[in-house]
Amino acid sequence: MAKNKGKGGKNRKRGKNEEYAQVVRMLGNGRCEAACIDGSKRLCHIRGNLHKKVWIAAGDIILVGLRDYQDDKADVILKYFSDEARLLKARDELPKNIRLNEGLVGDLDEDDGNEGDDYFDFEDGEIDSI
Repeated sequence: MAKNKGKGGKNRKRGKNEEYAQVVRMLGNGRCEAACIDGSKRLCHIRGNLHKKVWIAAGDIILVGLRDYQDDKADVILKYFSDEARLLKARDELPKNIRLNEGLVGDLDEDDGNEGDDYFDFEDGEIDSI
């Protein structure tokens, strides 16, 4: 009987090109859209090891494995919890413009201190002109 001389299968080969990313939105069916550090958005597949065991939400920092044959797709290898993500940012592994501990990823220049912006006060004459 022949002896196997290789060192593992496709899971060993999967984690060669790794990159940090932040989840933009969850798409369902084990997929998410993530903004990678290199500036591109990729469709990421949450592998079966993490699928129903680790909950991933928008704004989380993840480690993705890039595919050699598809540049616009990647595989989620690891989710970093909030304290681990802060440690990565302190070590300058993540760029300074990434916001941590926020549910939504969006405009980074927007101020969050505007609580009263949703209320509009109209005068009587302005309502008729609308």
